[in-house]
Amino acid sequence: MAKSKSLGRGLGALIDMDNVGVSGTSSINEVEMDLIIPNPNQPRQLFDEESLAELASSIRELGVISPITLRSNPDGTYQIIAGERRYRAAKSIGLKRIPAYIKTAADEQVMEMALIENIQREDLNAIEIALTFFRLMKDYNLTQDRLSERVGKKRATIANYLRLLHLPADVQMGLKNKLIDMGHARAILGVQQPSAQLQLYHLILKNECSVRQVEELVRNYVETGSFDGKSKKITTSIKGLKELDELKTQLSAIFSTKVHLSCDEKGKGKITIPFSNDEELVKIMQLMDRI
Repeated sequence: MAKSKSLGRGLGALIDMDNVGVSGTSSINEVEMDLIIPNPNQPRQLFDEESLAELASSIRELGVISPITLRSNPDGTYQIIAGERRYRAAKSIGLKRIPAYIKTAADEQVMEMALIENIQREDLNAIEIALTFFRLMKDYNLTQDRLSERVGKKRATIANYLRLLHLPADVQMGLKNKLIDMGHARAILGVQQPSAQLQLYHLILKNECSVRQVEELVRNYVETGSFDGKSKKITTSIKGLKELDELKTQLSAIFSTKVHLSCDEKGKGKITIPFSNDEELVKIMQLMDRI
């Protein structure tokens, strides 16, 4: 059972409780570990065992300095809102009770509080944050603007996280496992094709590219179709030259003037339609409108 102790600040000092919409006592309680149930919608999916062991060692020596935050369930149990790392570490050393705040919160607020607490502690990876944003929007019918208000993040920030979920699964796993960071992932999104995104991802891992280097690779790809900066060459065969000549002839006939067309070995070129006066220019513009 929960035993009341003393007042404290805890999570209320970290986030705006009024904005999140929770209520309940501000006293600290000692709650039996056997009555505590982890949050099934916990945003954090990975718990580093070495980090947990260090936290457990600290708790063994100093106790739980910062209380966890719980929600009371009708059956007498408690669900974790924030502080699952502390709960896991305390449980691993056989702690029977843990200091906690008891709050009243709906499912939506529980998820929001867990998300905000982890973000502010920088405990979540980018994919975990993106998935939680997506789940909040989907489960509670929130727009990006409304979610922005709820979690205190700019709309653009939320949009950038959600875009990460469009990356190939291998790239998402690399971000989740911290093989690449958010900057790398956002640069990869500059390439549209999933196959090219995967190719770029493997180049990053192979060459240990910085974000700036990845951005340069993306620019090369957009301009040349290749990550090494070498353009895809367009063959200037006799057949190709004939086709260009035929195109010039057709355009010249359409516009009633000698059209010039040039193309280099990289496939870059231009089409020039000359005119002698305003009347000819108007005629060309009218033809282009009709086309």
